[in-house]
Amino acid sequence: MKTTHPGQPPAPAFFSPDLAGRTRASSVQLTGGKVAFWTYEPVRETPETRTILVIHGFRGDHHGLVRVADQLPEMRIIMPDLPGFGSSEAFGDGGHTVPGYGAFISEFMNALGLGPDTVLLGHSFGSIVAAHFVAAHPAAVHPLILINPIAAPALEGPKGIMTRLAVLYYKLAARLPRPLGQGLLRSPLIVRVMSETMAKTTDRELRRFIHGQHHAYFSAFASRDSLLESFTASVSSHVAEVAGRLPLPVLLVAGEKDEIATLPDQHRLLGLLPDGELKVIPGVGHLIHYETPEPAARYIRSFLKDHPA
Repeated sequence: MKTTHPGQPPAPAFFSPDLAGRTRASSVQLTGGKVAFWTYEPVRETPETRTILVIHGFRGDHHGLVRVADQLPEMRIIMPDLPGFGSSEAFGDGGHTVPGYGAFISEFMNALGLGPDTVLLGHSFGSIVAAHFVAAHPAAVHPLILINPIAAPALEGPKGIMTRLAVLYYKLAARLPRPLGQGLLRSPLIVRVMSETMAKTTDRELRRFIHGQHHAYFSAFASRDSLLESFTASVSSHVAEVAGRLPLPVLLVAGEKDEIATLPDQHRLLGLLPDGELKVIPGVGHLIHYETPEPAARYIRSFLKDHPA
């Protein structure tokens, strides 16, 4: 059963005046629980209008990709909060895995009647979920778009030190008494340090916006247990391990300064894809969706013109 209600308009400074009118918030009851999702209707349908299903990254929710949706006013964009994040209910114990999220995509698409002409887009951890889903269901969507894709094992290479620190952080949070563990995971100081590290822009207003977004939404997870399961999934899989099983066209949109999904890894991933294309945005890191939504949207639009439904 699906319910729909008007979406809450986002803060206006970094969004177009048309966005609020395009936004519709809904929810649907699935096997694992209630899922909240947002639909951004096209301002005007054209022959190039496509439906794009967006899978957000770890610890985020749909808010993170709204600036990209805003730059694609001719598209219909559907963005759920993944189970366990934002306004969506968590799975049961042990369910927050890459296969578990893949099963969620299947059920969600079926519930909304989304067919094989649907475009699938994943950001960061969402790129892992999306790629593994397509590897298991190669005819379910067309084509596939990955923004800041996790192209290699998280514990390898120069980013391995950062990942190991994150592993220690989450292990400590798991071992502490529940209230202390929850407090550590939701620590505004740690969220701010993470936000400062990932943001590459020198625009003060944009940095303030990014930090505000992370402060508001980065701790909107259902429980410590669901978060720890999702974190384990995020560092245990990557896109390259299924790249050879992605027969459809795949667009990679990478950040030149990305320290989590590094540029050399993106080039290696491109070489593994049967039909891949890589676009690199200069001067940005892992926050393409916040810092450079305009060039990301241009690459998406051009890619979809080259690969129509």
